Amino acid sequence: MSATRTLEDLPGPKGSWFFGNMRQISSMQFHLSLERWAQEFGPLCKVRFGPSRMLILSDPALIGGMLRDRPDAFRRTSRSARIAGELLTVGVFSSEGEDWKMQRKLVMRALTPEVIRGFFPTLVALTERLLARWRVATAAGRTVDVLRDLKAWTLDVTIWIAMGQDINTLEHPDNSLQSDIEQIFNRIARRLTAPFAHWRYFKLPADRQADACSARIHATVAGFVAETRKRIAANPALRAKPTNLLEAFVAARDEQGSEFTDRHVIGNAITMVFAGEDTTSNTMAWLLDFVARDPAVAARLAAEADAVIGAGPVLREFGALDRFTYTDACVDEAMRLKPVAPFLGLETNRPVVVGDVALEARTPVMVITRLAGRSEEDFPQAEVFRPERWLEAGSTAVGGDPGRKLFPFGGGPRFCPGRYLAMAEIKMIVAMVAKNFTLEPDRDAAPVKELFTFTMTPSALPVHLRAKPESS
Repeated sequence: MSATRTLEDLPGPKGSWFFGNMRQISSMQFHLSLERWAQEFGPLCKVRFGPSRMLILSDPALIGGMLRDRPDAFRRTSRSARIAGELLTVGVFSSEGEDWKMQRKLVMRALTPEVIRGFFPTLVALTERLLARWRVATAAGRTVDVLRDLKAWTLDVTIWIAMGQDINTLEHPDNSLQSDIEQIFNRIARRLTAPFAHWRYFKLPADRQADACSARIHATVAGFVAETRKRIAANPALRAKPTNLLEAFVAARDEQGSEFTDRHVIGNAITMVFAGEDTTSNTMAWLLDFVARDPAVAARLAAEADAVIGAGPVLREFGALDRFTYTDACVDEAMRLKPVAPFLGLETNRPVVVGDVALEARTPVMVITRLAGRSEEDFPQAEVFRPERWLEAGSTAVGGDPGRKLFPFGGGPRFCPGRYLAMAEIKMIVAMVAKNFTLEPDRDAAPVKELFTFTMTPSALPVHLRAKPESS
């Protein structure tokens, strides 16, 4: 399509001459402001944050084309890449262009279905650990902090598959790694929505605390890398058959003529931790919140878990992950309503045309991914959590068209490389809960809020666990 408009021609909210629309947002609910403007002013509109003008895009067809054009025509915003690099390090998530293509190969080698199959016995053991913890707590009449435990469990899984380390933050809350990661996520989110980069000139106490968290994370991962090198030196066969991501990274780094450096190894090891912990645990939390409030869904999930798992308390057969048909539908429905990435921040690499709008190079584009899932045309009763819509013959959801409109794992060449692992984790935990516990909502709790902490995080998970009789 040829361009008939420029960014300046688009509608958008009025703002002040200096701050633009910056003061009209809540940094803790930044995504809701973007969605509100997209609904009010249409699928192509503009906003201004200080001197920067940006496009807000919510048309799913245009979004799909834009994601397919990465990394050539579009990239992550240079602002977000710089902010992430200041507190983390450069990895596949924040890299662009040829550097991204090189690192993507490294990461994809370490997250294949074959790797997940080899890791599955460990995933079973970690799931049994969580089950045992919750059984002890419920037997003693203690309230389980389900959200905290989900985050700890997911971090344990991520660290183990990424670095071959059992840090067991689930049972050792004194380990600072989980809280350090949460601090970094929060600080990145606050910096992304800040009017100007004050921390580069003077640092607030929160900035100094984030720097300390970042230093501890880097030191921890550097220690894991050193241990990995010693392990490979003692067992050279690990170069050909690595047992975790970090061994694969180190082996690729040490190959003759390798393009990779120690910076790539450490950067991507840290990236795996951040990419795998918050996104997966929040998806599980949103789903369990829905299930606790819908007894019919909970009963159907439990029936499927009983049938697939059999007599034991947790799934122990890797191939059976593909038999959780209704669980898959529940996950799809939760990600439709509560995607942990409800928007993506992109930037044009060169002059491009989006729809009928001409954009100059380095124009920021806020891509609103959730609104397509709220379309009444594609999803009747769109605000209702109804997993059956993904199973009904003839429904739009089953027909596949919404699959090209919803992007819970991104899209195009930069789709999430950890998707297979994330889905395995989610199904293991949801099935374990459905098999062994009854979920009950806390009727006295305040409504759960959506918080922007780099991902979309629930403010709480007000559910109670009631143990079922133990299976043998």
